[in-house]
Parts: sequence; C-alpha cells; structure tokens
Amino acid sequence: MPRPVKCRKVCQLPRASEFRPACGSDCIVTLTVDEYESIRLIDKEGFSQEECAHYMQVARTTAQQIYNSARGKIAEALVGGAALRIEGGAYRLCDGDEACCSCGGCKRHRQKGCGPG
Repeated sequence: MPRPVKCRKVCQLPRASEFRPACGSDCIVTLTVDEYESIRLIDKEGFSQEECAHYMQVARTTAQQIYNSARGKIAEALVGGAALRIEGGAYRLCDGDEACCSCGGCKRHRQKGCGPG
C-alpha cells in the first residue's frame, strides 16, 4: 500500500488558473497548486529548494520532485502549444496562525503586519 501524500503548505491560490496560447489549442496540461507554489517560491521568490521545502513543510527531496514535475509540465505546455490549467493537488492554504510567511504573500500575515504588502 503506498504511503499517503502529505499536504503541502501553500500561501495563496494563483490569481489566474488558466493560460491559453493564442493559437487556441485544445490540449490542456494540468499543473497542481503545490507545483505552482514550488515554481513561485523557487523561480519568482528566489528560494533554494531547501527553503522551499521548509516553507511548504515537506522534505527537500519531495520539494525537488514537485519542482521538477512542474517544470516538465510548463515545458510541455510551452513547446507543445497547450493550455496550462492550475488546479488540484495535495495542499492546504496557509491559515495565518503560524509565524510570518517567509515570502510575505499570505493575506492574513500582511494584515498582521508581517512581510511586504
């Protein structure tokens, strides 16, 4: 029996959940919310994989697997001209009860005066 998937902490849902190429392709590649979060943390926020893992509350190897899967899907969508949809995955939204989010993106933490925004 496989080990159950541990929920990954996500600060906020993406602003847009779907991206479509101008050519109007019918193919869709689905990126999970936790994969989106790993791309956001590592590529946009500049986190290391270790920092990303700590933030998402998973092992570093798990963060690396999530990130590699996300990059592969993004490449597939870009090269193949497919739409990219962000949905699903094993995640839980930040509840604002823990210490300040290191990225400062959580709306509840910004209201508490933690981080930028």
